[in-house]
Amino acid sequence: MNRTPEHDATTAGAPEHLDVLIVGAGISGIDAAYRLQTECPGKRFALLEAREAIGGTWDFFRYPGIRSDSDMSTLGFPFRPWRAARALAAGDEIRDYVQDTARQYGIDRQVRLGWRVVRAAWCSREARWTVDVQVGPEQPASRLTCDFLYLCSGYYDYARGHSPTFPGAERFGGRIVHPQDWPADLDYSGQRVVVIGSGATAVTLVPALTERATHVTLLQRSPTYIVSRPRDDRLARWAQANLPATLADRLVRWANIGLGIATYRFCRTFPERARAAILAGVRRALGPGHDVERHFTPRYKPWDQRICLVPDGDLFRALRQGKASIATDRIEHFTETGVQLAGGDHLDADLIVTATGLVLKMAGGAELEMDGRAIDPARRMVYRGMMLEGVPNLAIAFGYSNASWTLRCDLTARHVCRLLNYMDRHGYRYCLAPPDASLRPRPLLDFSSGYVRRADAVLPRQGSRAPWRVHQNYLLDWAAFVFGRPDDGVMRFFRTPAKSDRTDKTAITEKHPNEETR
Repeated sequence: MNRTPEHDATTAGAPEHLDVLIVGAGISGIDAAYRLQTECPGKRFALLEAREAIGGTWDFFRYPGIRSDSDMSTLGFPFRPWRAARALAAGDEIRDYVQDTARQYGIDRQVRLGWRVVRAAWCSREARWTVDVQVGPEQPASRLTCDFLYLCSGYYDYARGHSPTFPGAERFGGRIVHPQDWPADLDYSGQRVVVIGSGATAVTLVPALTERATHVTLLQRSPTYIVSRPRDDRLARWAQANLPATLADRLVRWANIGLGIATYRFCRTFPERARAAILAGVRRALGPGHDVERHFTPRYKPWDQRICLVPDGDLFRALRQGKASIATDRIEHFTETGVQLAGGDHLDADLIVTATGLVLKMAGGAELEMDGRAIDPARRMVYRGMMLEGVPNLAIAFGYSNASWTLRCDLTARHVCRLLNYMDRHGYRYCLAPPDASLRPRPLLDFSSGYVRRADAVLPRQGSRAPWRVHQNYLLDWAAFVFGRPDDGVMRFFRTPAKSDRTDKTAITEKHPNEETR
């Protein structure tokens, strides 16, 4: 792993040139690198990672209890199956798994740590990307060029989380912490803790904090759907004990893929039955004496927002044992000793954790340009959930919102390799998906969650039909990959650079004809 700008050739003349440049060394970046080196073995590539470690989300977030909320048979790499019995793994286990995978396949030797992409500009006359990079906090900008740019940096802003302004916060005598900035030396032993939030982070934190805190209160403005799932995968245990390893891996992976798809479709097709089943499970887990209607019954339908999974019902167990409690109300203001609620109750606290959400950001915050004009992803649709309309030789790794992130990212990586090989066979220099004025733009993430609504001006759109529509269904996407072709009638390929500064005047117009409907 490279931590210095030793590979930069700018000082010797022309910048270092690569066939493919991958940005981000988390799960999607490592997956993309594996696919590239196995399916396009002649390509010269590198991974640029802004942080000083491989692992992405799983190395960055360090709050207590951090874990997956997707099963590891699908969140793990398909080429290196997760074989531990634990289906919902701890964050450090996932981080070690990602880093070990990078080492096992030699991908770590292609990773350049501390290289932050600040700008990427496509030049049509040269048919290549020029990428400006900040190497280390005190180093001058470096420069690389590449034929194909692959953004695997996710869409979370690592610089900041979403932190609303709470009246009276400055009066609070304790400490206020956002999970994204969890201090390594924070000691909350024997303290009263209030966790503000209702999403995956909040329901993960509460049972973990009860191990050392005197009491933990989950304070939510409105409820979310919470479902208990076994921490260990019983099918995986049986299959690994009774079947050949490869067959066991495939069985467990496809069983979990099928279960996820079936559950999602059931919730969307029969929302009232799904709601009743979820709430019945909550009542069984909590026992009598808990107000399920107030604290666990959302106003929205199941999967209008992501459903929170809790391993072995750990949150329900903490509530049942009295180590934690739940309050559903609006915050009136902070006081010197805690939180005053609009309904009149006061929550005493020594530590307040604001698990109030994340901020979404495209391309890791890098500026994207094409022939001197800024590229605004939010004003473009995505082709096959991976390429911005009208932008040549650029792919973006987007995961599923209703299933494991890795499932879709791996399909994207394989399709990128297929595109690259197709262009090599036919002598093409670049490809792009031009806009289609007949499409009706739709949100990329069909969720009502706050972090999605806040990102409306950041995320690109999907279209109303294939291949511009994001199915959120692995089986449909897998079938499209297996039976589809790179030259599908939508993707356009070019052998020579453009003679003008514009790759395709109809393809790169910043304002889409349907912009007024977005």
